Formats: sequence, C-alpha cells, structure tokens
Amino acid sequence: MQKSASVEFLYGLNPAFECLRAGRRTVLEAFLNEKTAESSRLKTLQRLLEQNQVRISKVDKGRLHQLSSSTEHQNVVLKVSRYPYVDHQECLQAKRVLLLDNVEDPHNVGAILRSAEVFGFHHVLLPTKGVPEVYPSVSKVSAGAVEFLNIARDCNAVTYAQKALDAGYTVAALDAKGKVSLEEFAGKAQEPLLVVIGGEDKGVGQFILNHATVTLAIPQSGRINSLNASVAASITLYALRTA
Repeated sequence: MQKSASVEFLYGLNPAFECLRAGRRTVLEAFLNEKTAESSRLKTLQRLLEQNQVRISKVDKGRLHQLSSSTEHQNVVLKVSRYPYVDHQECLQAKRVLLLDNVEDPHNVGAILRSAEVFGFHHVLLPTKGVPEVYPSVSKVSAGAVEFLNIARDCNAVTYAQKALDAGYTVAALDAKGKVSLEEFAGKAQEPLLVVIGGEDKGVGQFILNHATVTLAIPQSGRINSLNASVAASITLYALRTA
C-alpha cells in the first residue's frame, strides 16, 4: 500500500491536463516555466489549475529539469499524490482485462497503457515484479491515459492469471508460437476475457502459456522475427477492442 502522504512529480502537458480532467489525484502545486508561461497551451493549463485552486509557481527550466529528472517536461511539472491503484478484485469484475507480464521497459508499458485506454481495456493488472510501476515517465509516454485506467498492482502475474481462470475468464496469451491466429480468435472471443501481453525478451511466462485458454499469434510475413512489445499489444488490443 502507498502512504497517503507520499507524492511524486508528474510532468508533460498531456499528463498534466489529463490528471486534472480525471480528478483522481490531489494536485498540490504546479510548476510552470516562467519564460513560456504565456504560450497558448500553458495559459489554458493555468486557467484549469486556477479553477481547481492549485498553487502555481513560475520557475526556470533548470528547476523543472530538477523536479522531473527529465528534459521532456514540456515546461510543466505537477506535484501530485501517488498513482491511485485499485484492488485486483475490482479489475476482475470487468468484461475485458489486460495483464502485462515481463514487460520491463517503462516506455513500452506507457505505450501499451495508452493503447489499452483507446481500445477499451480500462482494467489492467500489473505484476508486483517484472513490470515497472506507473511512474511519471510511464504516464508521460501514455499521454496521460493512465489517469483513466483502473490499474491493480498487488499480485504476481501467475496469481492474476490463476484468479482470472478461477473466475471463468477466457485467458488469451500472446505468443510468437501461439496456436491460434489473432484474426481467427477475434471473431469468436468470449467474455469475460483476460489478454496477456509479454515483454520482448522473456515474453509471457511459461506457466501462463501452459494454462492459458488459448495462445495467440500475430501472422507475420516480414523477414524479422518479432514485433516491438507495444506494437504487438496495440495490434492485439485493436483486434479485440470493445464495441
């Protein structure tokens, strides 16, 4: 469990806007670049901050670099409460759920979570090990999509998969050697559905592959033998998107 007093520094224009729109976090203070504060998007953000009665500090770019530990802050950093995870039991009430397994790169995690929000997989299971937390860097890559997702991070991947199977979910694991093509499965996918996406190096763990209802493969005709994890996830989530 995260301590209620703990905070982090969210950075980037889209994450800032979406954090305020979602209203799930407490925004304690906003830091804006004093030299660009009059730009159109920052002025729009400032009005939104004022509407939400958030204290605004105009600072130099160096201070923004320091707060965010990044040069990709786009002239805004918010001091916010930690990401509001949910219990996995809440996620396993949804018709379509996404589980990430061995996706170690924060950039891939953020990109996958962005696709999950776009294609209607609004409940996501992140293992306590082997997959990054929803860090500010993950939020930045997701373009703030994480603010609208229900994400659990309280079990390992195997436990999630087993609980889903016990709850009657169809567990579909993406694997290069999958026995069923994604296209074939997409036309007959049954809910409730848990989609499991693995990382580029380790892929989905063997226990999950052995016990999954179905293993899915994306048909390929190129000369290289794999897709980037986030690209593979986007293709899969699009094919299995909710109406």
